[in-house]
Amino acid sequence: MKQSVTQERVEFTKAMKGEYTILAPDIFPMHMKLLEKVFALYGYKLDVLHYQGKKVIDTGLRYVHNDMCYPAICSIGQQLYALQCGDYDPHKVALIQFQTGGGCRASNYIKLLRKALNNMGMGYVPVISLSFSGMEKNSGFKLTPTMLYKGVMSVVYGDMLMLLRNQIKPYEVNAGETEDKVNKWVDILIGQFEHNKGLVGKGIMRNLRAIAEDFYNIERVSDIKTRVGIVGEIYVKYSPFGNNNLEKFLESQDCEVMVPGVLGFVQYCFHNVSMDYKLYGMNRYSRHVNRFAEKQAAKMEKRVISVLKEYPDLICPSTFEELTSLGDKVIDRGVKMGEGWLLPAEMVELIEKGFNNIVCAQPFGCLPNHIVGKGVIRTLKDLYPYSNVCPIDYDAGATKVNQENRIKLMLAVAREQ
Repeated sequence: MKQSVTQERVEFTKAMKGEYTILAPDIFPMHMKLLEKVFALYGYKLDVLHYQGKKVIDTGLRYVHNDMCYPAICSIGQQLYALQCGDYDPHKVALIQFQTGGGCRASNYIKLLRKALNNMGMGYVPVISLSFSGMEKNSGFKLTPTMLYKGVMSVVYGDMLMLLRNQIKPYEVNAGETEDKVNKWVDILIGQFEHNKGLVGKGIMRNLRAIAEDFYNIERVSDIKTRVGIVGEIYVKYSPFGNNNLEKFLESQDCEVMVPGVLGFVQYCFHNVSMDYKLYGMNRYSRHVNRFAEKQAAKMEKRVISVLKEYPDLICPSTFEELTSLGDKVIDRGVKMGEGWLLPAEMVELIEKGFNNIVCAQPFGCLPNHIVGKGVIRTLKDLYPYSNVCPIDYDAGATKVNQENRIKLMLAVAREQ
């Protein structure tokens, strides 16, 4: 029988911290390998869920309104499926979701999840809001400054590992060696985090240089691969579940894949607060705080870039400042809903780095990304006649075969060129 919906929030208490497993959807596969272990350092048992397939989508569709965006159906579907499949005791788990605020539908994920739990008769399961603006508080969950900083460093190191993995793996002589290096460095970094090492100045640079050297020394072949970049809405851009294992499919098609880093999106969020102040005269204090945060992120970014520049045959990402200039060629920075101007800026960056073939991953329900992603293709073609951009729609009704056939057509055009 359908349960009545209550509006009372179940708090994640201090008593739950040591006994409960926190279940998180799989969003950033590389980065969450580190974040999962950062949570463990502070006494939280976090499990990142990797369930995929129609059964998970159907669970999401059953309990989330089908007019909601596809990332909501996927991420909430993974969590609700985990409660039903028998792998976890529902009385000993909590669920965690990002709560962004602003115009994104992700602002509603928390309430959607609680409503779904009530409809399932599991309203007793706590839902933790992971928000940097403190929208909700739980006595048993607190982001301390050191935990938050280690989370930020997980993004920095995660970007470095992702960038090197994507450039080295397609050419490795010994299959699996690149992934082994990733796992090795995840363990090393977490071991350092536990003792508060590798987090500042020389320690960061020492790690970045060692990581770059270790990956660079992997034996590689000199084959020519088709280079493909991936851009799009933040969830389907990175999540293997959300994009039907897009990176693996491209690798199977003899491609070298480039995915822009997560740190760029973080800087974009900081930068947009300055744009709010410039365009609408909004909170001056928030502007100063976010400009400071943007500058600190830029320092981290420059460390990564300075190390990669020591290896001329590796592709080095642009700075965020350069990225904003690239975006200005195509669209105004006032276009900042969803991924906004960042999406075409990353397209221009990829094209200028030699990744002329681009998959633009666009989920159902994320209207700004559909408008910007598809709307700038003509302008990009005028600026870069050799660009080959393929928008791919991801939704509960789209078939993987159709998506892959469209990508194969893009690759056929790329190989002809």
